[in-house]
Amino acid sequence: MMLEANGIHTFYGAAQVLHGVDFRVGKGETVALMGRNGMGKSTLVKSLLGIVRPRQGTVRVGGHDVGALDTHAIIRRGIAYVPEGRGMFHNLTVREHLVMAARPGAGGRADWSYDRVLRTFPRLAERLDNLGTHLSGGEQQMLAIGRALMTNPDLLILDEATEGLAPLVRREIWRVIRAIKETGIASIIVDKNVGVLLDLADRNIILVKGKVVYDGGPDTLKAQPEILERHIGL
Repeated sequence: MMLEANGIHTFYGAAQVLHGVDFRVGKGETVALMGRNGMGKSTLVKSLLGIVRPRQGTVRVGGHDVGALDTHAIIRRGIAYVPEGRGMFHNLTVREHLVMAARPGAGGRADWSYDRVLRTFPRLAERLDNLGTHLSGGEQQMLAIGRALMTNPDLLILDEATEGLAPLVRREIWRVIRAIKETGIASIIVDKNVGVLLDLADRNIILVKGKVVYDGGPDTLKAQPEILERHIGL
């Protein structure tokens, strides 16, 4: 397993959000994390990365327990995170966002270079001297993904991958995500576009009130749409 979590219980103050969640991602696997708003998807992602500390449960990356590590140390184990809201730095240009993030991955792998990111996102090449915060929402998402790829990750986590983006931009983002999958990078994708997730993901996980109610392949969900209707409202 690239990443594995067992028995995750996470709270915000006295309010429990996750109730004994088990979660795993294999090497090169694309996992879609699905559910209505407020079901615990982002909290699970933050629990995996140590941004929010679970009160119970274990998280392992590459077989190593990372529960005692700070977020930056967990990330350094081959994970790239594109947060909801994109996380632009107000004082950095597009070029500086990319150069700042650049580093080799595990074993010195450097498949994703500055030039490759700009070829993947040609819009960014036209805006290298613009501040990241001055870009459109779609361009910011491209930059956030490009910045993540500059770390040459084994696992890419996208929280609300296409939230609030125009249809044309969404299609471009999904095209790039499919291209990333073909390179063998594992992914966890949170998004509301169920149709795309069913076609893209190797495995789908549905959360309802902080509990996993479905963990399996997309073919079952396509064959039994009542599961989606019951738990997501489609």
